[in-house]
Amino acid sequence: MEDTVPVHGLREHRAVTSGIKAALRRRHIDATVVGMAGDGGTFDIGLQALSGAAERNEDIIYVCLDNEAYMNTGIQRSSATPFGAWTTTTPVGLEVKGNRRFKKDIARIVADHDVPYVATLSVAHFTDFVRKVQKAKETRGFRFLHCLTPCIPGWRIEPSIGVSINRLAVDTGMWTLYEVENGVPKVTYRPKTMVPVTEYLKLQGRFRHISEADARELQAWLCEKWRVHYGEDAPVPPCVLPPQEDVLGHDGDTLYGI
Repeated sequence: MEDTVPVHGLREHRAVTSGIKAALRRRHIDATVVGMAGDGGTFDIGLQALSGAAERNEDIIYVCLDNEAYMNTGIQRSSATPFGAWTTTTPVGLEVKGNRRFKKDIARIVADHDVPYVATLSVAHFTDFVRKVQKAKETRGFRFLHCLTPCIPGWRIEPSIGVSINRLAVDTGMWTLYEVENGVPKVTYRPKTMVPVTEYLKLQGRFRHISEADARELQAWLCEKWRVHYGEDAPVPPCVLPPQEDVLGHDGDTLYGI
């Protein structure tokens, strides 16, 4: 009977999961070893160990729970943080307002290691989610599952709309559902139409400061991303920002926007 061995950590679990799998193999125990980490431990401070495990094609499942910042340590920016988002290290100032970099495509980076299976997941698309987890469990070698994971305090959202946020992420192009199996990419869900990114932004306090110019820049990046993933141009949707509430003038506090 096959067992599952879960391992959770921040930076070190790539080495731990590899070691556990080697020990189980030595003892002739057939078990699925699963390691879980956030985006900071995956995209940034754990990237070297992740790359090593993928290059060696370690027989493990790696799950990245991506909430798009270092949420455990104070909501600092990671390279998973989307363009325009407020974090405590990308504050809203007089000149620069939020993160100025676009999100790193970590799934493509892992897929470029020629591993057997890479997939992106959304809890708003449950059938697709379950099918990919099952496929990862049935595959041998290094498997990478990348799951968008809303953070209520970090994203400044209502607790009840986490699933709706996930669905909008897919419908706006902020998150694409696809898999790469033995080097062959396949889109697993395609929205019928592209929803303007402002519908996604306006539900999250981390974007409440965003300007029309930044919204249009983000929309242009998403339209290009849409073309790359879906193979055709998307009609550019209007970026209509909701009326912004009057706020007190910026007082120099680096935590302005919290």
